[in-house]
Amino acid sequence: MDTVQPLATDLTFRDATAADVDALVALIESAYRGDSSRTGWTTEAHLLEGQRTDPEGVRTVIETPGSRLLTVQRDGETVACCQLERRDGHAYFGMFAVRPGLQGAGLGKAVIAEAERQVRTEWGVPEMHMTVITAREDLIAWYERRGYRRTGRTSPFPYGDERFGVPLRADLAFELLVKELV
Repeated sequence: MDTVQPLATDLTFRDATAADVDALVALIESAYRGDSSRTGWTTEAHLLEGQRTDPEGVRTVIETPGSRLLTVQRDGETVACCQLERRDGHAYFGMFAVRPGLQGAGLGKAVIAEAERQVRTEWGVPEMHMTVITAREDLIAWYERRGYRRTGRTSPFPYGDERFGVPLRADLAFELLVKELV
């Protein structure tokens, strides 16, 4: 349940650097895969085994022009992150992770609101796009409550590419969600 909003003054937002790679990989993995992910509600452990990301993938997001990995800290500890990438006329939002023990207390809401604010003011883009596994109805509903809309446009899951995990089901796909930022 999203009941307690963290105070904005409690959080520090900054772009990740190469020095953050290991901590960010650990955060992302803990939020989505394995037993630690089951502490929070964003787990994909029932859909996928294996890794969610790796150091190379995180480093690529950090180093690619037009892309950034927004790192969120509280009291000097990394507690959340998200990828922001400038694309043709919109921003892409991905690699979103909140430490499992802190999920459900409003931290995710604060992070996504700040990400939207930054791409709207710094990049001047009119929309944010993201893709979500279609089987994640609870997560899609959470994004819909934040103003994202389902488009019905899907893309296949990258079966056979273990960099994104080992699927436990044969029906995985991504759906594009969009939010106007004006």
